[in-house]
Amino acid sequence: MNEPATHRKVALITGANKGIGRAIAEQLAALGMTVLIGARDPRRGEEAATSVRATGGDARAVTLDVTDPATVEEAAKQVEERFGRLDVLVNNAGITGSGQVSPEEAHDQIPSTVDLDMVRRVFETNVFGVIAVTNALLPLLRKSPAPRIVNVSSAAGSLTIAANPDGPLAGLPTSAAYTPSKTALNALTVQYAQELRGDGILVNTADPGYVDTDINNHRGYLTPAQGAAVVVWLATLTDDGPTAGFFNADGPLPW
Repeated sequence: MNEPATHRKVALITGANKGIGRAIAEQLAALGMTVLIGARDPRRGEEAATSVRATGGDARAVTLDVTDPATVEEAAKQVEERFGRLDVLVNNAGITGSGQVSPEEAHDQIPSTVDLDMVRRVFETNVFGVIAVTNALLPLLRKSPAPRIVNVSSAAGSLTIAANPDGPLAGLPTSAAYTPSKTALNALTVQYAQELRGDGILVNTADPGYVDTDINNHRGYLTPAQGAAVVVWLATLTDDGPTAGFFNADGPLPW
């Protein structure tokens, strides 16, 4: 396959071989972007890229484990060698720590009894992995005329929503791992946005909603395509778009 025209935007999505990440890749490719499908498993990444190409999109697989510094650096090197810049970074890779169970069943996250090793694993992917990937790719994002960073979070990460005893999350078990990791990701988003505001890099957080994926044992009521829509909107903001914001499909969310 020939390299894309120089005007074609390049987007890298972590955790993109399935679920919301794959839907994001499909939608950005349909908009004419070259999508780089980050996946820990090279075979699954290539299968996803092949599927996107079959629909007419330009997709490449990139081996990328956000918790493995060697693959992060290698991915950044490949993007630089092939394209010389990056226009969109979507930090989508994430884990719950509880495996494939619905939020109602995640009783192993209750703060007073949680396994600290599980908390560390969740933060390693959902927070530290975002820092590692973002920092590795920032030099390439700075070469874009309109760089965008989107971090995929959750409404569970909203302190305002989570603290409401009558709110939509009130019936769920408490969490010392997944939920605080998304709160930390939201805070991290604001800090990156503040640092990069003067450079024209827009940095925002997206809540896709309760999407039918492996991560919740397919209990979600939204399709991956529906969940991806808000991420794609933030990834394609015009220069006067928001930064340091938290959004779902209906608009801004409270921190």
